[in-house]
Amino acid sequence: MITGTADFFSERLAVAPVLAVLRRHDPRSSVQVAEVCWNAGVELVEVSLSHDPALEAVSAVCRRAAELGRVAGAGTVCTPSDVRAAAKAGASFVVAPGLARDAVETALDVGLPYLPGVATPSEVQAALALGCRSLKLFPAHELGPAWIRALAGPFPDARFVAVGGISVADAADFVAAGAIGVGIGAALDPAVLPALLRELQRVNSA
Repeated sequence: MITGTADFFSERLAVAPVLAVLRRHDPRSSVQVAEVCWNAGVELVEVSLSHDPALEAVSAVCRRAAELGRVAGAGTVCTPSDVRAAAKAGASFVVAPGLARDAVETALDVGLPYLPGVATPSEVQAALALGCRSLKLFPAHELGPAWIRALAGPFPDARFVAVGGISVADAADFVAAGAIGVGIGAALDPAVLPALLRELQRVNSA
């Protein structure tokens, strides 16, 4: 059972319901984009391992986050070795596209909040059994906002972060359906982040 980190994601996404997902950036530009996101009000910035196998961008962003008192983590963290590498790089949290028991347990061992990916009732049930409460609904765009409403019935304790194909145009639909936040990667436009955060916070409080 994971204790002490279960509310990490929900607490921060309650302040700013956007998880900024950075990928395909070199270390320098990753830091620049991360700073823009933090300055816009985003609490959580994730740097994906998928295009950063040496964790150079992850390390650079996490180091800058520590200097500024901000929060940065690593994404596409699928295995125990990925978890340990992310911890060594200075990540404050880790995110995965799917659910793997050994990765969840390793995250617990090293003290990192872990956001596993789920898409089915069986995966949600398994994640809850491992002590995870905040879950990454992936791929959210294909599943749709109604999927969150459907899962909320049998799993009232689960908190979903909608990730995968989310755009500025449909982000509010997922929050209105009950998501505690949305992850935005390919559609990330720092210029519109302040307005998007205001809109999502309005929907959240409605």
